[in-house]
Amino acid sequence: MRSTLLRYAPLLLLALAWEAAPRLGLVRSDTLPPLSAVAQAWMKLLLSGDLARQGLASLEDLVAGLGLGIIVGIALGILMAWYRPVEIVVNPLVRVLYPLPRSALIPVMILWLGLGAASKIASVFLGCLLPVVLSAYNGARGVDHVLVWSALAAGASRRRVLWEVVLPAAMPEILAGVRNALALSFILLVAAEFLIGQRGLGYLISFLGEGGVYDAMFAGVVTVSAVGFFADRIYLMLMGWMLRWRE
Repeated sequence: MRSTLLRYAPLLLLALAWEAAPRLGLVRSDTLPPLSAVAQAWMKLLLSGDLARQGLASLEDLVAGLGLGIIVGIALGILMAWYRPVEIVVNPLVRVLYPLPRSALIPVMILWLGLGAASKIASVFLGCLLPVVLSAYNGARGVDHVLVWSALAAGASRRRVLWEVVLPAAMPEILAGVRNALALSFILLVAAEFLIGQRGLGYLISFLGEGGVYDAMFAGVVTVSAVGFFADRIYLMLMGWMLRWRE
Protein backbone atom coordinates (compact mmCIF):
# COMPACT_ATOMS: atom_id res chain seq x y z
CA MET A 1 0.00 0.00 0.00
CA ARG A 2 2.87 2.36 0.79
CA SER A 3 4.45 1.79 -2.63
CA THR A 4 1.08 2.38 -4.30
CA LEU A 5 0.63 5.66 -2.42
CA LEU A 6 4.11 6.80 -3.36
CA ARG A 7 3.52 5.85 -7.00
CA TYR A 8 0.35 7.92 -7.28
CA ALA A 9 1.36 10.74 -4.95
CA PRO A 10 2.22 13.04 -7.92
CA LEU A 11 -1.37 12.73 -9.15
CA LEU A 12 -2.66 13.75 -5.74
CA LEU A 13 -0.30 16.73 -5.65
CA LEU A 14 -1.42 17.72 -9.14
CA ALA A 15 -5.07 17.56 -8.07
CA LEU A 16 -4.38 19.72 -5.02
CA ALA A 17 -2.45 22.26 -7.09
CA TRP A 18 -5.25 22.34 -9.67
CA GLU A 19 -7.81 23.07 -6.97
CA ALA A 20 -5.68 25.67 -5.20
CA ALA A 21 -4.28 27.64 -8.17
CA PRO A 22 -7.55 29.25 -9.38
CA ARG A 23 -8.88 29.76 -5.86
CA LEU A 24 -5.70 31.59 -4.81
CA GLY A 25 -5.76 33.74 -7.94
CA LEU A 26 -2.60 32.23 -9.41
CA VAL A 27 -4.50 31.54 -12.63
CA ARG A 28 -7.81 32.85 -13.94
CA SER A 29 -10.69 30.64 -12.88
CA ASP A 30 -12.52 31.25 -16.15
CA THR A 31 -9.70 29.63 -18.13
CA LEU A 32 -8.80 26.97 -15.56
CA PRO A 33 -11.77 26.14 -13.31
CA PRO A 34 -11.06 24.51 -9.92
CA LEU A 35 -10.99 20.74 -9.91
CA SER A 36 -14.12 20.65 -7.75
CA ALA A 37 -16.03 22.59 -10.42
CA VAL A 38 -14.72 20.21 -13.07
CA ALA A 39 -15.91 17.27 -10.96
CA GLN A 40 -19.39 18.79 -10.69
CA ALA A 41 -19.50 19.36 -14.45
CA TRP A 42 -18.35 15.78 -15.01
CA MET A 43 -21.21 14.50 -12.86
CA LYS A 44 -23.71 16.59 -14.83
CA LEU A 45 -22.40 15.21 -18.10
CA LEU A 46 -22.62 11.68 -16.72
CA LEU A 47 -26.19 12.09 -15.46
CA SER A 48 -27.32 13.67 -18.72
CA GLY A 49 -26.00 10.69 -20.67
CA ASP A 50 -23.79 12.80 -22.94
CA LEU A 51 -20.56 11.46 -21.47
CA ALA A 52 -21.55 7.81 -21.80
CA ARG A 53 -22.98 8.28 -25.29
CA GLN A 54 -19.97 10.11 -26.68
CA GLY A 55 -17.54 7.86 -24.80
CA LEU A 56 -19.06 4.71 -26.27
CA ALA A 57 -18.90 6.23 -29.74
CA SER A 58 -15.20 6.95 -29.26
CA LEU A 59 -14.48 3.47 -27.91
CA GLU A 60 -16.22 1.84 -30.87
CA ASP A 61 -13.99 3.67 -33.35
CA LEU A 62 -10.86 3.17 -31.23
CA VAL A 63 -11.36 -0.58 -30.82
CA ALA A 64 -12.06 -1.01 -34.54
CA GLY A 65 -9.02 0.97 -35.67
CA LEU A 66 -6.62 -0.36 -33.03
CA GLY A 67 -7.80 -3.94 -33.48
CA LEU A 68 -7.22 -3.81 -37.22
CA GLY A 69 -3.83 -2.20 -36.67
CA ILE A 70 -2.76 -4.94 -34.25
CA ILE A 71 -3.91 -7.84 -36.42
CA VAL A 72 -2.50 -6.51 -39.69
CA GLY A 73 0.64 -5.14 -38.03
CA ILE A 74 1.59 -8.41 -36.34
CA ALA A 75 0.96 -10.37 -39.54
CA LEU A 76 3.01 -7.98 -41.68
CA GLY A 77 5.88 -7.79 -39.19
CA ILE A 78 6.16 -11.55 -38.80
CA LEU A 79 5.92 -12.14 -42.55
CA MET A 80 8.58 -9.48 -43.19
CA ALA A 81 10.97 -11.25 -40.83
CA TRP A 82 10.17 -14.73 -42.11
CA TYR A 83 9.80 -14.27 -45.88
CA ARG A 84 12.36 -12.27 -47.81
CA PRO A 85 10.03 -11.21 -50.69
CA VAL A 86 7.58 -9.65 -48.22
CA GLU A 87 10.41 -7.73 -46.55
CA ILE A 88 11.67 -6.43 -49.90
CA VAL A 89 8.22 -5.03 -50.73
CA VAL A 90 7.03 -3.77 -47.33
CA ASN A 91 10.20 -2.64 -45.55
CA PRO A 92 10.88 0.44 -47.75
CA LEU A 93 7.29 1.60 -47.33
CA VAL A 94 7.51 1.25 -43.55
CA ARG A 95 10.79 3.19 -43.37
CA VAL A 96 9.43 6.00 -45.57
CA LEU A 97 6.15 6.37 -43.70
CA TYR A 98 7.46 5.92 -40.14
CA PRO A 99 8.87 9.49 -39.74
CA LEU A 100 5.59 10.96 -41.00
CA PRO A 101 3.58 12.62 -38.19
CA ARG A 102 0.59 10.42 -37.51
CA SER A 103 -1.84 13.34 -37.27
CA ALA A 104 -0.94 14.33 -40.84
CA LEU A 105 -2.89 11.28 -42.00
CA ILE A 106 -6.18 12.57 -40.61
CA PRO A 107 -6.94 15.21 -43.31
CA VAL A 108 -6.02 12.68 -45.99
CA MET A 109 -8.44 10.13 -44.55
CA ILE A 110 -11.17 12.77 -44.35
CA LEU A 111 -10.55 13.65 -48.01
CA TRP A 112 -10.72 10.01 -49.07
CA LEU A 113 -13.39 8.62 -46.74
CA GLY A 114 -15.48 11.65 -45.80
CA LEU A 115 -16.71 13.00 -42.49
CA GLY A 116 -17.72 9.74 -40.89
CA ALA A 117 -16.55 6.96 -38.64
CA ALA A 118 -14.58 5.35 -41.48
CA SER A 119 -12.06 8.21 -41.62
CA LYS A 120 -11.49 8.06 -37.85
CA ILE A 121 -11.07 4.28 -37.87
CA ALA A 122 -8.68 4.51 -40.82
CA SER A 123 -6.64 7.24 -39.10
CA VAL A 124 -6.25 5.14 -35.95
CA PHE A 125 -5.52 2.02 -38.01
CA LEU A 126 -2.75 3.59 -40.09
CA GLY A 127 -1.24 5.45 -37.15
CA CYS A 128 -1.08 2.33 -34.98
CA LEU A 129 -0.03 0.00 -37.77
CA LEU A 130 3.61 1.04 -38.08
CA PRO A 131 4.64 0.64 -34.40
CA VAL A 132 3.12 -2.83 -34.34
CA VAL A 133 4.76 -3.81 -37.64
CA LEU A 134 8.21 -2.73 -36.45
CA SER A 135 7.87 -4.39 -33.05
CA ALA A 136 6.73 -7.67 -34.61
CA TYR A 137 9.49 -7.49 -37.22
CA ASN A 138 12.23 -6.76 -34.67
CA GLY A 139 10.90 -9.39 -32.31
CA ALA A 140 10.81 -12.08 -34.98
CA ARG A 141 14.24 -11.14 -36.31
CA GLY A 142 15.66 -11.26 -32.79
CA VAL A 143 14.64 -14.87 -32.15
CA ASP A 144 17.61 -17.09 -31.33
CA HIS A 145 18.57 -18.90 -34.54
CA VAL A 146 19.55 -21.97 -32.52
CA LEU A 147 15.90 -22.44 -31.54
CA VAL A 148 14.77 -22.21 -35.15
CA TRP A 149 17.49 -24.54 -36.44
CA SER A 150 16.80 -27.06 -33.67
CA ALA A 151 13.09 -27.13 -34.49
CA LEU A 152 13.76 -27.53 -38.20
CA ALA A 153 16.31 -30.27 -37.53
CA ALA A 154 13.74 -32.09 -35.39
CA GLY A 155 11.46 -32.28 -38.42
CA ALA A 156 9.10 -29.37 -37.77
CA SER A 157 7.71 -27.56 -40.81
CA ARG A 158 8.42 -23.87 -41.36
CA ARG A 159 4.81 -23.05 -40.61
CA ARG A 160 4.95 -24.93 -37.30
CA VAL A 161 8.25 -23.28 -36.39
CA LEU A 162 6.72 -19.89 -37.16
CA TRP A 163 3.69 -20.58 -34.97
CA GLU A 164 5.28 -22.46 -32.07
CA VAL A 165 8.79 -20.97 -31.89
CA VAL A 166 9.05 -17.58 -33.58
CA LEU A 167 5.74 -16.08 -32.49
CA PRO A 168 6.07 -16.96 -28.76
CA ALA A 169 9.69 -15.81 -28.69
CA ALA A 170 8.75 -12.50 -30.34
CA MET A 171 5.71 -11.93 -28.12
CA PRO A 172 7.39 -9.63 -25.53
CA GLU A 173 8.54 -7.26 -28.28
CA ILE A 174 5.15 -7.43 -29.99
CA LEU A 175 3.26 -6.63 -26.81
CA ALA A 176 5.52 -3.66 -26.13
CA GLY A 177 4.73 -2.31 -29.59
CA VAL A 178 1.02 -2.82 -29.05
CA ARG A 179 1.26 -0.80 -25.83
CA ASN A 180 2.77 2.10 -27.76
CA ALA A 181 0.01 1.77 -30.34
CA LEU A 182 -2.62 1.82 -27.58
CA ALA A 183 -1.37 5.17 -26.29
CA LEU A 184 -1.12 6.54 -29.81
CA SER A 185 -4.66 5.46 -30.65
CA PHE A 186 -6.19 7.82 -28.07
CA ILE A 187 -4.22 10.76 -29.45
CA LEU A 188 -5.22 10.04 -33.04
CA LEU A 189 -8.86 9.41 -32.24
CA VAL A 190 -9.36 12.61 -30.25
CA ALA A 191 -7.49 14.63 -32.89
CA ALA A 192 -9.69 13.16 -35.62
CA GLU A 193 -12.83 13.93 -33.62
CA PHE A 194 -11.69 17.53 -33.25
CA LEU A 195 -11.64 17.87 -37.04
CA ILE A 196 -14.64 15.77 -37.97
CA GLY A 197 -16.88 17.00 -35.16
CA GLN A 198 -19.86 14.66 -35.31
CA ARG A 199 -19.57 12.37 -32.31
CA GLY A 200 -17.11 11.17 -29.68
CA LEU A 201 -15.25 12.62 -26.72
CA GLY A 202 -13.06 14.78 -28.95
CA TYR A 203 -16.17 16.29 -30.50
CA LEU A 204 -17.63 16.87 -27.03
CA ILE A 205 -14.47 18.61 -25.82
CA SER A 206 -14.34 20.81 -28.93
CA PHE A 207 -18.04 21.68 -28.72
CA LEU A 208 -17.88 22.63 -25.04
CA GLY A 209 -14.68 24.64 -25.55
CA GLU A 210 -16.17 26.63 -28.40
CA GLY A 211 -19.20 27.35 -26.23
CA GLY A 212 -17.06 28.62 -23.35
CA VAL A 213 -18.18 25.88 -20.95
CA TYR A 214 -14.65 25.30 -19.72
CA ASP A 215 -15.45 23.29 -16.60
CA ALA A 216 -17.30 20.71 -18.71
CA MET A 217 -14.58 20.89 -21.35
CA PHE A 218 -11.94 19.99 -18.76
CA ALA A 219 -14.25 17.22 -17.54
CA GLY A 220 -14.05 15.73 -21.02
CA VAL A 221 -10.27 16.06 -21.06
CA VAL A 222 -10.01 14.35 -17.67
CA THR A 223 -12.28 11.56 -18.95
CA VAL A 224 -10.01 10.89 -21.93
CA SER A 225 -6.95 10.87 -19.66
CA ALA A 226 -8.61 8.53 -17.16
CA VAL A 227 -9.80 6.09 -19.83
CA GLY A 228 -6.33 6.04 -21.38
CA PHE A 229 -4.71 5.50 -17.98
CA PHE A 230 -6.96 2.60 -16.99
CA ALA A 231 -6.68 1.05 -20.46
CA ASP A 232 -2.90 1.06 -20.04
CA ARG A 233 -3.12 -0.48 -16.56
CA ILE A 234 -5.45 -3.22 -17.79
CA TYR A 235 -3.18 -3.90 -20.73
CA LEU A 236 -0.18 -4.25 -18.43
CA MET A 237 -2.09 -6.85 -16.44
CA LEU A 238 -2.93 -8.64 -19.69
CA MET A 239 0.73 -8.55 -20.72
CA GLY A 240 1.75 -10.13 -17.43
CA TRP A 241 -0.82 -12.88 -17.90
CA MET A 242 0.23 -13.57 -21.51
CA LEU A 243 3.94 -13.68 -20.60
CA ARG A 244 3.55 -15.76 -17.43
CA TRP A 245 5.12 -18.73 -19.22
CA ARG A 246 8.47 -16.93 -19.20
CA GLU A 247 8.66 -17.28 -15.43
